Amino acid sequence: MVKKKKINRKQSVSVSLFLLVFSAFSLSGFAQIPLPRNLEQGYPRLHITQSEKKNLEKTIKKEQWAANVLEGIHNRIDTYVERHVTDPEWMVSRLQMYWKTKSTNVYVNGMNYSHADGEAPVPTVRFVGSRDYTTPYGTPKLEDILPYMDDPRGLYLPNKSKDGNPFEWAAIAKTGRVIYSINEQIIELARDAAFIYWLENDERYAKFANAIIHTYLEGMSYRSEPIDLLNGHIQTLVGFTNFQVIHESVLIDVAELYDFLHQYIEANHAENIPMYDKTIKRWTDQIIKNGVPQNNWNLHQAKVILKAAMVLKDDAFYEDKKGREYYIDYILNKTSARQWSLTKFMNFGYDPNNGVWAECPGYSQGVTKDLTTFIKDFDNTFDHNILPYMPVMEKAVKMLPQYLFPNGQTVAFGDSNYGGIGTEAISNLIRVAQKNNNKTLEEDFTGLYRLFAEDQKSDKNRKPRANISSFFASKPLELNPKYTKSDIDDYMTQTFYAPNVSWHVQRMGTGKNGMMASLNGSLGNHMHANGINMELYGKGFVQGGDPGKGAGYLQPIYLEFYSQFPAHNTVMVDGVSSYTEMFSNHAFDLMGEYPKSEQKKDYYQNITYSDVYFLEPETRSDQSRLVSIVKTGEITGYYVDVFRSKKQREGDKFHDYFYHNLGQSMEVLDASGNPLDLKPSEEMAFAGGYLYAFDYQWDKKSIKTNKDYQAQWKIDRPEGEEDVFMNLWMMGAENREIFSLKSPPHKAFKGNHGLPYAVDKAPYLTFAARQFGAAWEQPFVSVYEPFTSTKGKSIVNISSFKDENGSKEFVGLHVKHKSGREDFVFSTTNNQKVKYNNMATNAIYAVFGKEKNGDFILFMGNGTELETKEIKVSASEKGNVVLEKKNGELFLDNEVPVTIRINNEEKKFNIGTFRSIK
Repeated sequence: MVKKKKINRKQSVSVSLFLLVFSAFSLSGFAQIPLPRNLEQGYPRLHITQSEKKNLEKTIKKEQWAANVLEGIHNRIDTYVERHVTDPEWMVSRLQMYWKTKSTNVYVNGMNYSHADGEAPVPTVRFVGSRDYTTPYGTPKLEDILPYMDDPRGLYLPNKSKDGNPFEWAAIAKTGRVIYSINEQIIELARDAAFIYWLENDERYAKFANAIIHTYLEGMSYRSEPIDLLNGHIQTLVGFTNFQVIHESVLIDVAELYDFLHQYIEANHAENIPMYDKTIKRWTDQIIKNGVPQNNWNLHQAKVILKAAMVLKDDAFYEDKKGREYYIDYILNKTSARQWSLTKFMNFGYDPNNGVWAECPGYSQGVTKDLTTFIKDFDNTFDHNILPYMPVMEKAVKMLPQYLFPNGQTVAFGDSNYGGIGTEAISNLIRVAQKNNNKTLEEDFTGLYRLFAEDQKSDKNRKPRANISSFFASKPLELNPKYTKSDIDDYMTQTFYAPNVSWHVQRMGTGKNGMMASLNGSLGNHMHANGINMELYGKGFVQGGDPGKGAGYLQPIYLEFYSQFPAHNTVMVDGVSSYTEMFSNHAFDLMGEYPKSEQKKDYYQNITYSDVYFLEPETRSDQSRLVSIVKTGEITGYYVDVFRSKKQREGDKFHDYFYHNLGQSMEVLDASGNPLDLKPSEEMAFAGGYLYAFDYQWDKKSIKTNKDYQAQWKIDRPEGEEDVFMNLWMMGAENREIFSLKSPPHKAFKGNHGLPYAVDKAPYLTFAARQFGAAWEQPFVSVYEPFTSTKGKSIVNISSFKDENGSKEFVGLHVKHKSGREDFVFSTTNNQKVKYNNMATNAIYAVFGKEKNGDFILFMGNGTELETKEIKVSASEKGNVVLEKKNGELFLDNEVPVTIRINNEEKKFNIGTFRSIK
């Protein structure tokens, strides 16, 4: 494809002016942002101006891609325009209007349409059917829409749930967003026709576009704000066409249509301009009035508001002084109940220390991408770089790799999906750096971009869509060949903690043999009710992953299952643990970790851990989860998971440990690997006063046992490829019942996920362990080992042991490996001194590892004492200490001052990172 020639135009004024919003972020706080000067007075002005028309014409004539885009637009609209010449009512009559009733007042019943009344002198614009877009009814082709459809029976639509998709009358409240979709499609056709008229001066296109915009805006001019009969939350969200003001994007289409058609309207229908402007202003005021300011809504609302504002005249032209400047200033500098200034918006959402946006990973990445796009476009338009006024944005882009598992897929807690990170945010900052000749910034982000660009489709090979916007897109990114790929370890650290979303990750390595465990609570937007949730990686796959949102946010299966405890890898109390999903305020406390979050070097690399505490609010239960990665070789390692849970007021009925893993099959085995005889069970069910979520799971089988047991999942890959497994060993306990379950499908994998089966349709195979009574002195103690069919398991045996001092809250594990290595794992609470076989510690977590050749590792997590028969490590304050012997040499990492005694020789060591000692 011929390289696109950049049109001699700095970029869309409308979109770029929106970027002024972000210059509000200054080091001094909520400063007033000066308004832009010398605004374009003529039309069009959003994408291009009249003076730039010749350059566009030259581009279309010389560049094949541009000619193809224009041809595609013609192919889409010409049939309708030609029909309009002989049948001017055909397209207009397919607009979804109150054609007969001419209703002015719309009423909704919560999230569903109720009715409309009042009467205008002209037909008015219909309101959408439901906030929930899920519907069995499809959007018909324009040719199949009944003209002037306004019938008490509702809408005449195809029913997608029936064979042959027969047309039938449907109540409006059952039709989702069909009304909006039809009108949007027609408005977009009118917008394209207005553009062709402006470009080619063919009045047939102008008349087509004008008939549509006049009917629509005149009808909208009589519409009032919808009224929620329940007087509920919906009243604060509704726009003129939609239940949510963030979905009023048809106003952007109307603004673009108006912009390209304005010259024609001035010449032929100037008397309508005051009405059009007033209607656009009322519509914009409604978007400002309603919405949600503390999340991505604020950003999306502002985009619509500024696009609409830019087709208005200056303030001085209007009696109420509400023109372009007023609305730009409102977005930049004013804060109202449901529309914040962008300064306040950014200060609220970003953690200035690490650049994490306070939503789930999918939404967080989207906000960062959008903001960097606006910074870039602002600079192109006004020749003013606002990035220095927004220092958090560099951090926000650089932290994106922290979301990644070793296989390059992002974590996906909350309403997120598994996939790679997009590179647009990175490329936006490269463009800003190039334009401002900032070599340091360019080199920095070029290095980061090269780490991920190979996985992205090249701009140069992408065929432009047949859309107007294709004429005004940025030219393909050109990288400076002098700037080479960065080191991924500069952006992905062994541990990372984001307190503003209650998320902690620990990882080792990349690729198939990397390891990673991610824990999250429920803090921020688009979060689930999941307690202390875990995502687990193994042998190339996010095996123990979050299943996604499953369905629309208002669908029962989302509200009752996918957003609830049993859908996650967590512990649920008494069958009732739950709290508000979506915007949630239930974080865990990070009690301990190793190494420190974002530490890039000088630590022991083969053991990590995190210790978190969570208050489960429904039952007022204390929950503690200690998760550790122990790397035992280049391709071997395991995870330790100790989950304690108890109600503060006692009276515990039971605690349920859930773990879901990828695979076509799951076996439940005894400690020796023999299948356990599980029997059908209905114990996990809604019946009895428990969560509905239980009833979404099926094929339930269980067995009661006090012995150790295992569960093993298999990803069965095609012949010639190695199969992948996850083995879970769990310590037995009295009053324990274990279950195998089938859960609704894993919906968080999109596109080419590399799995050998339809993961989005197959049941998500689930293991559960129920501890009757409290699970504090009898916690859920697990060891997870991922392995492949070609290499097999590296662990040959796991057993447990008790504290010789009698502590009931102690957990001890003895892990034996094929290599001859032996690990003794200690976990306790409240820093109690515990002992076993000449090993003792008061650490919350400790590992005594012994290699066959005499090398050893002593790891003390958040303690003051650790000792063996020959060695004693002591500290005056709690902290993390690692002592390793390798090839006859000792290495030490101590976050607190320590005294080490070896064979009666004692030495003191000040705080220091991992180094050789004598």
